[in-house]
Amino acid sequence: MKKFLLLIAAIPLFISAQEKYTINGYIKDASNGEALIGATVLIKELNTGNITNVYGFYSVTIPPGDYTVEFRYIGFVTQSRAVSLTENTRIDIELSEEQTQLEEVVVTAKPEDENVTSTEMSVAELDIQVVRKMPAILGEVDIIKSLQLLPGVTSVGEGSSGFNVRGGNVGQNLVLLDEAPVYNSSHMLGFFSVFNPDAVKDMKLYKGGIPAQFGGRLASILDIRMKEGNNKKTEFNGGIGTIFSRFSVEAPIKKEKSSFIIAGRRSYADILARPFVEELRNGAALNFYDLTAKTNFQFSDRDQLFLSGYFGQDNFKFDADQGFNWGNRTSTVRWNHLFNDRLFSNFTFFFSDYEYELAFGDNPRDKFKWNSDINTLALKPSFTYFIDQKNEFTFGGEIFSYTFEPAQATGISDGEAINLSLPNRKAIETALYVNNEQRISDDFSLQYGLRFSYFNLIGAGNKFILGDTIPGRRRPVEDVIEVPKGESIAKHHGWEPRLSLKYQLNRTTSVKASYNRMLQYIHLISNTTASNPLDVWTPSSNNLKPQIGQQWAIGLFKNLKNNQYETSVELYYRKTEQQVEYINGADLLINEALEADLLTGDGRAYGLELYVKKLTGRLNGWVSYTLGRTELQATGINKGEWYPTRYDQTHNLKLTGFYEINDRWSLSSTFSYLSGTPTTFPTHRYEVQGITIPHNSDDSRNNVRLPDYHRLDFSAIRKGRTVRKDGTPRKNRDELVFTVYNIYNRANPFSIYFWQGADRVNVGERADTRATQVSIFASFIPSITYNFKF
Repeated sequence: MKKFLLLIAAIPLFISAQEKYTINGYIKDASNGEALIGATVLIKELNTGNITNVYGFYSVTIPPGDYTVEFRYIGFVTQSRAVSLTENTRIDIELSEEQTQLEEVVVTAKPEDENVTSTEMSVAELDIQVVRKMPAILGEVDIIKSLQLLPGVTSVGEGSSGFNVRGGNVGQNLVLLDEAPVYNSSHMLGFFSVFNPDAVKDMKLYKGGIPAQFGGRLASILDIRMKEGNNKKTEFNGGIGTIFSRFSVEAPIKKEKSSFIIAGRRSYADILARPFVEELRNGAALNFYDLTAKTNFQFSDRDQLFLSGYFGQDNFKFDADQGFNWGNRTSTVRWNHLFNDRLFSNFTFFFSDYEYELAFGDNPRDKFKWNSDINTLALKPSFTYFIDQKNEFTFGGEIFSYTFEPAQATGISDGEAINLSLPNRKAIETALYVNNEQRISDDFSLQYGLRFSYFNLIGAGNKFILGDTIPGRRRPVEDVIEVPKGESIAKHHGWEPRLSLKYQLNRTTSVKASYNRMLQYIHLISNTTASNPLDVWTPSSNNLKPQIGQQWAIGLFKNLKNNQYETSVELYYRKTEQQVEYINGADLLINEALEADLLTGDGRAYGLELYVKKLTGRLNGWVSYTLGRTELQATGINKGEWYPTRYDQTHNLKLTGFYEINDRWSLSSTFSYLSGTPTTFPTHRYEVQGITIPHNSDDSRNNVRLPDYHRLDFSAIRKGRTVRKDGTPRKNRDELVFTVYNIYNRANPFSIYFWQGADRVNVGERADTRATQVSIFASFIPSITYNFKF
């Protein structure tokens, strides 16, 4: 450990020995004091600079001299400062929004050429103001659904929780809210996300080229940052929609030093329908609610504290005694400290919990109740050393404490209670990482890092010794070893190298490549068509090894017509080892020997992503297309041959457009086309005494595809007047959002199942069997939402 710390301390000495001085500070929005993430600081004479981090902080170290420093952020007025640099200098800047003309409307908040000049690749970002304009189901803005309009991101269909990235499953995405993991990112079985758009400031999805500070999942990292709250004045935001409403308040606690935001949502479809539906009057429920809160305190120029939290709950009850519910809870404490002009630090402590409950049986003598839970406590110190204008060095560590509660279950049969509970499991995960972003020359830059992670499943608990069997069958339990409290059941560790590079061909064109290796020690256990709230998280053990993922990507990035258009082409290849699969008929729920029903195999995903985006003008938007393949190979499944995953989609085309008619009316539309996803159908059937028995004679998996998916949505926004009839400006802002989802009534298939008629079959006659397609939405859905701000 001492050698590791000495190496970290010595790196800056090797890289930079010349006398230099530092310009640093924070860049914020002048209207509300919010930090501006990704704002550009440019030293004009050197044609170099930096961008602000997620806290709005920047640092540039350069030789002494006279310079012109520009501070830029798209949509804001650029500011310039003349600096005679003879010592370290602190410059805090507040930028004001531009008064944009219709012809200058933009659909991004990042620097206009960042996609070409940045070392980052395989990153998806959407400005929250753009997300608000998109058509959405029932008119409610959804962050997760909006990301699915970008290359490489999709889902298995309407009503499915989570999302899939470059062939990864839902459990291979790490979703972070102010650095705390969110284990289920969906409300109402996947129709809405848990993130309130009124409380979100920034979101960034890493599909590849993942920096070393992130780990724990194979496919992607979705990093969502909450707003700090307006530290200038009190502000109210909200909306009244078709099925739920939202309201938020943000205000200064101490002007320009401390602020807060509280945002809440509640659905009320069941309340509105209660007078007309008897079940709802007898205790049935279908609703969700969530509360998001954050506050911050600036104690000095070098210290700032952030406190944030989220609480959400879904209720789906058939009556007063039966149904299920689930919910997330997170809380985060972060302390920013500036040790000196170049060394920025952040210390994060968070708690995250996901819990669900299932109950059925309305007879007190015959009923069942089951609770499951996963909670996480973590400490994450991180440091960024701004060495000079060519090197930004990041290092830090993480320690996680997991508690898995697979089942607290009780069954009552004929009045006799049966305890079906399973013991809790505990695990510790730690990691250390280093990362450096380095500009070798004006044309060539790279980001390289290394992460070491360690996982320990600890007692008290049972260690199952499994025997061998025929591939694809349940493995027998040969022995059970009781491990005392605090002792190790299984240990795993591994190195995770990361590399991204960029070569600038000319001012508007660059070539990029990346590689990352990731380890995932906890696993989402689900063999349903789509992820659902009752899926189980389980840790790696002596039988279940950590999943290992590697990804290679290369891309060409080019801007056209003075950065009015962004274009990119990316090729990727993902290789996965020890990916979890399931035997046929796997028993996944309330099964202490769950590992006996699991298989591990190899996965591969490869594809091409095309992206064209128009950034400016009254008509703007983007086209996204992904050509991909995702396959698995596991001994005992599909005769050991490669087969497509349930979320494999060959073609994924998305069109998104916005049109500003005038300063009050705007239109938007999205079109989606996706190849049908694979599913497993029987290949033969047997009839025994009039009963049809389906049979898969060749043991194939995902042997057919559902019909293709396509849908067109439309939205129109009418903004309220900004000026009264007497010419005085209105302080309040409001708008009406009209949305039509699934305009041409497409009945997109979610699944297809087979069934037999209930009538008795006469001897010699064939049974009446049918295939039935399940569609979540088979008609268009109009909606209207009223949004306000004052």
